[in-house]
Amino acid sequence: MADRQKEIPKALKFVFGGSAGMMATLFVQPLDLLKNRMQLSGVGTAKKEYTSSFQAFRGIIANEGVFALYNGLSAGLLRQATYTTTRLGVYQMLFDMASRDGHPPNFATKAAIGMAAGVCGAFVGTPAEVALIRMTSDGRLPAAERRNYKNVVDAMMRICREEGVLALWRGAIPTMGRAMVVNAAQLASYSQAKQVLASYDFFEEGIFLHFCASMISGLITTAASMPVDIAKTRIQNMKYVDGKPEYTGALDVLGKLVKNEGVFALWKGFTPYYCRLGPHTVLTFIFLEQLNATYKRYAA
Repeated sequence: MADRQKEIPKALKFVFGGSAGMMATLFVQPLDLLKNRMQLSGVGTAKKEYTSSFQAFRGIIANEGVFALYNGLSAGLLRQATYTTTRLGVYQMLFDMASRDGHPPNFATKAAIGMAAGVCGAFVGTPAEVALIRMTSDGRLPAAERRNYKNVVDAMMRICREEGVLALWRGAIPTMGRAMVVNAAQLASYSQAKQVLASYDFFEEGIFLHFCASMISGLITTAASMPVDIAKTRIQNMKYVDGKPEYTGALDVLGKLVKNEGVFALWKGFTPYYCRLGPHTVLTFIFLEQLNATYKRYAA
């Protein structure tokens, strides 16, 4: 009876997932901004703005101030409240449904569950994602071309008013495609890495195990998802010139990117991407595991 009482309610799994993502974002928002700036480097200019992540980091602080690293924080938090809440909640529910007699599902099932959860989360979180991309990239533009959104609410209201409601879902297809790749890689690889590591006597259930599994998951996810992520970022940040969009779709972005900047540009900003995704993965799962453990420990 006590075990049933300590079972985490499904609704609370959604809350814990979103809360864990939001707490992690407070730490990694500067890295998210840096990642977006690196992916947009060279767009609309004759040459790359930054030659390295360190140069970008230093340039942002010198030109915009330290607090500029947290531009778009409100959008980042809303993204986690929508995207992460949905994807982790759906993943946990599907994971439990696919488990049999206390045994977790196999890797292929984990990957399929991760993809389904990612698509659901991406659709719900795309409006906040659009606002985040624009708010974090605004500082790189000349003063006359900046959008100057005050916060995520102002951004979404202005987008609706100036571009139409559907503009909030601009880039939804590549965003959902990215989410499929990210979640299949991140959620499945985290579960699998944790399961494999736990089979060794050296690892015991706790933060160190969660940290190691998260770092492995973050590395795999970064390598797999970067090309889709850069396409998503450029589409959501693009402007219309004489009524025509800069890109017609994700394939157009990737084609022009490879043609103009080379194949390796598909992984442009690998370091800040992993520096953002790796720690965010680590912190999200650590916070999530701790929230779950706290509930089970103190639930009546």
